[in-house]
Amino acid sequence: MTEWEKCLAGENYDCHDEIFLELKRKARELLTQYNHFSYEQKTEKYAVLQQLFGKIGENVSVGSPFLCDYGKNIIIGDNVSVNMNCTFVDCNTIEIGNNVLIASNVQLYTATHPVELSERVIEGWRPESGTYFCRTYALPIKIGNGCWIGGGAIILPGVTVGNGTVIGAGSVVTKDIPDNCVAVGNPCRVIRKINGDKI
Repeated sequence: MTEWEKCLAGENYDCHDEIFLELKRKARELLTQYNHFSYEQKTEKYAVLQQLFGKIGENVSVGSPFLCDYGKNIIIGDNVSVNMNCTFVDCNTIEIGNNVLIASNVQLYTATHPVELSERVIEGWRPESGTYFCRTYALPIKIGNGCWIGGGAIILPGVTVGNGTVIGAGSVVTKDIPDNCVAVGNPCRVIRKINGDKI
C-alpha cells in the first residue's frame, strides 16, 4: 500500500511522504491566490476552487480567508455557502452535500493521532530516520444535504452529520448526528427533531 492509500483507508500513514508535501505545496499556492482576491472577483475565485477541490458544484461560495491541507479531498455539492475563516483539514475526504450553510470559523478535522502516548510517539525516533516522530491517521467527514453548521463549530474525524440537521454554534461534534435534528454542545448532542420528524 502507498502512504496515500493508507491515509484514505484510515490507517497510520507518513504525513511527510513526498505525495503529501507536494499536495500541500500546490494547495498553499492556490490558497494564497484565492485569499488575495477581492470579494467581487467571483469568477476568478471559482476558477481557483475548481483547481483546489476534488469536486465542486454550482453556486458555491467560500469566504476568505479559507484554509485547507490538500484541497483534493474536498467534495462540495450545489448551493453551498462556506463563510469566512473556516479550516478544512482534509487529510481524508470531506464531503459536503447540496444546500449547505457553513458559518464562520467552522473547523473540520479529518486527521488525528492515537490517544495512548506509547502508540502516538515512535519510541527511539531520530531526525535522520526520514519519518515523522508521531503516528497519524485520518477518517472521513460527511455533511449531508440541507445542513446548517453554526459558527465556531468543530467536527472531528469520522463524523457524519445527517441530512437537514442543524449544528449549534460552538458545538464540538465527536460522533455521528442523525438526519433532521438540532444538535448542540460539547460534546454535541441532539436536543430536538426538525423538518417534520419527531424525537
